[in-house]
Amino acid sequence: MATAAGRRVPLLIAAMAWAFATYMLLKGLNNVMKIVFWPAVLAGFAAALTYAVIRGSIARRAAALPGTKSAVNELLTWPLVFAAALLSFAHGANDVANAIGPLAAIYEAVLHGAVVAKAATPLWILVLGALGLSLGLALYGGKPIMTVGKEITELDRMRAYAIAMAATLTVIVASQLGMPVSTTHVSIGAVFGVGFLRELLKVNYAKMEAVVRAAHQGEDREAVEAYLSRFEAAPVDEKKRMLTEMKRRAKDLERRGELAPDWFSKKERKAFKKAYKQEIVKRSVVLRIVAAWIVTVPATAVLAAVLFRVVELLLTR
Repeated sequence: MATAAGRRVPLLIAAMAWAFATYMLLKGLNNVMKIVFWPAVLAGFAAALTYAVIRGSIARRAAALPGTKSAVNELLTWPLVFAAALLSFAHGANDVANAIGPLAAIYEAVLHGAVVAKAATPLWILVLGALGLSLGLALYGGKPIMTVGKEITELDRMRAYAIAMAATLTVIVASQLGMPVSTTHVSIGAVFGVGFLRELLKVNYAKMEAVVRAAHQGEDREAVEAYLSRFEAAPVDEKKRMLTEMKRRAKDLERRGELAPDWFSKKERKAFKKAYKQEIVKRSVVLRIVAAWIVTVPATAVLAAVLFRVVELLLTR
């Protein structure tokens, strides 16, 4: 693991540098000079030269680490910090627009006495939106952060880095297309993706473990556990070979009558699959979040319409 991380982590950091540089060109420098999308994407590759700068130091650090998942996680500490900073930058660039867009339109209509197709947003409105976002996060952001970060699925630095980068790239593309997506919803979707992938991997491993145990029917517990330890530590190609051998042995036992025909029944598959799902992704939290998505948008639309009608009646009488 450490050897693989020494090769791959610099690539991940370089990809993050490219995404950040491209976004800065499109959303920052584009306000000074006209920059179109594809040249900005190509220019962003210059930032990917960080790969050449950090490759050696990360490889040396990885060589000194044991080949365990917790050790590999240490290599992703600072990349995760920068990925989170990039996500926060994209969040501010995108979500502030959701709040100040109506305010900017109202200000422009009041200023000119008419609705215009396109208008510049004053700096004071941008500052107001940024301050409001920061203050709201400080006062009321704790509970959503706890729900997304801890209650849906268990996260470590590798998973968190993947979530941050996926959400960042999604928001960057959405911002470039002018889509007012919610960064919160995008981030939650990324958490779901990681959690459901973990479920799939765990369920697949449980199936493989069931095959191994069935093929060792009648043998000592110590021998079975020792083989499972070897199986877990083996490379992917070796796992495939071992699993094929275990399936053959299980079929031989079944033909000789030493293994019940339903040793790996549909009912058993559903049982351990359900158990892993409950362990990895909390369905109650998922349902709660989906319900919030479904309920809040129509409810807010109805409430806004009612309030608009009330205000209109009050101001015209």
